[in-house]
Amino acid sequence: MGFRRLRFVGSMIVAVLPLAAHGVSNAQQEYEEVLRAKPDMVHGEELFETCAACHGTDGAGTRDGNVPAIAAQHLRVIARELVDYRHDKRWDERMQHFSDEHHLSGAQEIADVAAYISDLQPKRTLGLGRGDYLEHGADVYARLCASCHGPAAEGDNLKRYPRLAGQHFEYLLRQMHDAVEGRRPNFPREHVSLLKRFEQPDFVAVAGYLARLGS
Repeated sequence: MGFRRLRFVGSMIVAVLPLAAHGVSNAQQEYEEVLRAKPDMVHGEELFETCAACHGTDGAGTRDGNVPAIAAQHLRVIARELVDYRHDKRWDERMQHFSDEHHLSGAQEIADVAAYISDLQPKRTLGLGRGDYLEHGADVYARLCASCHGPAAEGDNLKRYPRLAGQHFEYLLRQMHDAVEGRRPNFPREHVSLLKRFEQPDFVAVAGYLARLGS
């Protein structure tokens, strides 16, 4: 059984309770419930109004990478990340707050908003980075990443490989470093092992290359 991490409310520490005490099923069970749900796009649009406060009404995020672009991300990817935030398998204070049961009551609402997000049109990012080592980035991506994420970094919904093309440079860079340094517990181990083979220029090169795809 998983546990929530310690949280502060004012000067008080909130007691750590098992997830089951919050009426939340385990992450895999909830994710499977999301996939069985029939999305309601109209309701998803209503739910997205909360997301839009940070991600923008078009789902484009912010060019500085503090908020990722999510428009046109695959439904299964969005759903998995939302579930992981709800079960402390991915960490971000804002997302853990806005994905909790008070904002998304259960699997049906996760399915609704994930479907709406996946149906948004992708937006071009202006957060491209300086463009250092782009040819090297294309080479590294082709050799190590394209077999899963696709030749155009389009990802794969069924396999739950995220779309990376056109994502903000700073966000891509931070997520890769977070994975290597243990700040993204839901990152697959084999993916972390691959990223640990990167030299510093490789991170910059791949992030810059991906940010420019589709732009």
